[in-house]
Amino acid sequence: MAALLHIDSSVSAHDTSVSRAVPETFRHTWAAHHPDSTVIYWDLAADPVAHITADAYAVDLADLRTHTAEQAAAFTTRQRLIEELERADVILIGAPMHTYTIPSTLKAWLDNVILPGRTAAEGSALAGTPTTVVTSRALSYVPYTAEEGHDFVQNYLTAVLAHTLRLDVSFLVPEFTLAQRDPALAALLPLFEWSRDRAHQDAAARARAAARYRVA
Repeated sequence: MAALLHIDSSVSAHDTSVSRAVPETFRHTWAAHHPDSTVIYWDLAADPVAHITADAYAVDLADLRTHTAEQAAAFTTRQRLIEELERADVILIGAPMHTYTIPSTLKAWLDNVILPGRTAAEGSALAGTPTTVVTSRALSYVPYTAEEGHDFVQNYLTAVLAHTLRLDVSFLVPEFTLAQRDPALAALLPLFEWSRDRAHQDAAARARAAARYRVA
């Protein structure tokens, strides 16, 4: 049975969060192709995973046979999250920009699932898993804009997801989301609407492509 791992991390409600709405389009399209599929869902704003502790971090370095009781408990939590990740045929992540980078809750989840020698290793079971990241942002950070160089979302997630976890990563980046709330940016509203609508279209297309690529 096909499995989709869907991670949301926006602190905003669905009716105002583009990084929640666009992944939902992906998820609905995926479900239409796999009506019997399993969806593993985390809303990290509502149900955050614990930030990594010294005991959880020590798991990276210690032999399982030498774990203290505290390290063993921390490993149990990380093991569950890692197994969910390894079960996924397709991965979907909503990662809005919060103060130029990803939400801290998403960083906590990543810290838990990155395990040297397992998920971060040559020959990892994760290698090649199709992964779509929706990273919405208030303005535009493309080259030659005033905000160029201040985007620490896409470059960071490329390093972590593509290079460390070896996932097959693609990004959808709806921009100018602030235009829907700030009257001073009303002139940018058409750009926001175009960017949002294009992201929904691309999300549906990528869900169809992921369905064929991984578990057809």
